[in-house]
Amino acid sequence: MIKRNLLVIGVASLLSACGFQLRGTESNQMAIKEMDLSARDAYGPLVTDMRGILQHSGVRIVGGAPYKLVLAQEYETQRSASFNSSARSAEIELTSGVQYQIIGRNQRELISDKMEVQKVYVQDTSNLAGSDEEAKQARNEMRRDLEQRLILRLGQLTPEQLDALQAKADAKAAADAAAEAEAQRIQDETPQQSPLQLPSAQ
Repeated sequence: MIKRNLLVIGVASLLSACGFQLRGTESNQMAIKEMDLSARDAYGPLVTDMRGILQHSGVRIVGGAPYKLVLAQEYETQRSASFNSSARSAEIELTSGVQYQIIGRNQRELISDKMEVQKVYVQDTSNLAGSDEEAKQARNEMRRDLEQRLILRLGQLTPEQLDALQAKADAKAAADAAAEAEAQRIQDETPQQSPLQLPSAQ
């Protein structure tokens, strides 16, 4: 049995050395190869982590790329999920989320959505230091979950899909501009009535 396991490990190592990777072990390379990235909190942990994860997934983060991921707003809410009989400890449900957009050429919005994660931790009023540490750990885990979900969402996108969304946004902008120009033309060609002149009192 040991020899068989060693043989399997040896074959896997040899294949890996030749550039072959077993299914499910390959890195999550994304179809999108170039993207800009910005956030309201430009130096926050979420945008910093996302930059590293995207680069590790084969995405070049460059200013002026055709498409930009904008982490528009991060938010967090909490509520009491339950209390114990003495009300000394309670389960706190945290919700952490981010509103994000993908902006295309000419600053046109292609995607606008949000991502949320929830987690429950126990807050013990008799051990506030321990509760604060547990809350901090919960927030860190939630941020990692949020990042993973964002990457999975971005990983479903292809350049062809973004190009189609860009064409749709361009067509809508052109139609809106044409409608606005037509409305302005009609307004310009409509005779303006002069103010009503009332006879002066004698």
